[in-house]
Amino acid sequence: MDPELLDTAVTIARQAGELTLQYFRRDDLAIDRKGDGTPVTAADRGAERLIREELEARYPDDGILGEEEAEKIGTSGRRWIIDPIDGTKAFTHGVPLYTNLLALEDEDGIAVGVINVPALGETVYAGRGLGCFDNGAPCSVNDREGIADAYLTSSGLSPWDDDCLLRAKAAKLNLRTWGDGYGYVLVATGRVEAMFDPKAELYDVAPMPVILAEAGGRFTALDGSLSPDGGNGLATNGKIHDELLGILNG
Repeated sequence: MDPELLDTAVTIARQAGELTLQYFRRDDLAIDRKGDGTPVTAADRGAERLIREELEARYPDDGILGEEEAEKIGTSGRRWIIDPIDGTKAFTHGVPLYTNLLALEDEDGIAVGVINVPALGETVYAGRGLGCFDNGAPCSVNDREGIADAYLTSSGLSPWDDDCLLRAKAAKLNLRTWGDGYGYVLVATGRVEAMFDPKAELYDVAPMPVILAEAGGRFTALDGSLSPDGGNGLATNGKIHDELLGILNG
């Protein structure tokens, strides 16, 4: 993967982050509801529009899939995947753990992934064969082995199947809710062992396969498949992945 392509993706994600900060914790921020009941704001729409315009100017033949606008079909064999604000609920509640997500998919899967945490000034990103980086410094998952006392974070406990949650508790996992894209940041930088999304759209987790692979960890769906469009996602340091899959699947 061309390092310049990764650098460009990071630059664009950070620009989108700067735009969202203009709306963050504003008392006059209007919150609309989409058809599925999830919130959306001018920050979501504005960040996606900014990313699309930057990508279309640089790579006019590439496809683009985003959360807030219709998909653009490309002719290059590559597709950019955008989540302008992953964690809009956190964003609208003034919680600084929301992220901007950007990924590039080619014929071999996800080639570039960026997780930008604008309110914390942190960006974790990776390119296939280039490594994983946290604000420019190489980063990696931790090497902890064993499920007991490992930290498992999630975007929230409400979407969990009750039996799945009870199995996780019985395994003596430390359960936390530092979720959305930030949870994957924590795994890729070695601060926790695992992040689980029981329900996820493609744009929620598109950057994660390449980020976790380049950080030395693993990302799969609950069925073990490597694709980010499996409807859920599990990221780990790799050492506890199979055991944790068994617990979550029962």
